[in-house]
Amino acid sequence: MNEGRTVFAQLLDFLPKYEFDKCVARYHGNRRVRKFPAYEQFLVLAFAQLTWRESLRDIETCLASFGPKLYHAGIRQPTARSTLADANENRDWRIFADFAQILIRQAGARLRRIAGNQLARHRET
Repeated sequence: MNEGRTVFAQLLDFLPKYEFDKCVARYHGNRRVRKFPAYEQFLVLAFAQLTWRESLRDIETCLASFGPKLYHAGIRQPTARSTLADANENRDWRIFADFAQILIRQAGARLRRIAGNQLARHRET
């Protein structure tokens, strides 16, 4: 049943926004930014990655095609190609690298926990 939330928005629920905000604060990622905060850039780049977009023009076209559904995906408005290019060029890349490391650590911990549970079940039989 459609509850008004896209699959992309539901996937974002699993990401620790607090940790992302700490990475942004560490590198002053939102300093002197008026319209395109770091989290919005992350959302656009994650959406582009998950939808196999290959260029800025491709990302812009895909976002524009979503129209009103974009807001339900967590993105406020379609992003212009030049805005995304400027953000990619000027924003510190370490924000996203640090956040990726946090996600990798969390995934590793979950995998170890799952593997431990399966190993315990295997030993019981």
